[in-house]
Amino acid sequence: MVTGSRPAPAAPELLAYADDLRADADRMDGYARRLRGAATALAGCAGAPDGSGSALERQATACTAAAARLRRAARALRAHATD
Repeated sequence: MVTGSRPAPAAPELLAYADDLRADADRMDGYARRLRGAATALAGCAGAPDGSGSALERQATACTAAAARLRRAARALRAHATD
């Protein structure tokens, strides 16, 4: 006999992990802001090593990209957990 199936409830631990990934993404965005702030501060500092501002900007860009990937992972995990 075939019975109708109901979707399984979302696994709480997967949803919690998705929330953690989103929090990590927010942290990475915060790191990017701090790095950009440091780059701006060093731009006005005569004693700053050459290239330090661009190095900080590259790291900030990497943090922003990581944040986007973490958010995508969180959305995918949430979608999987609630399917």
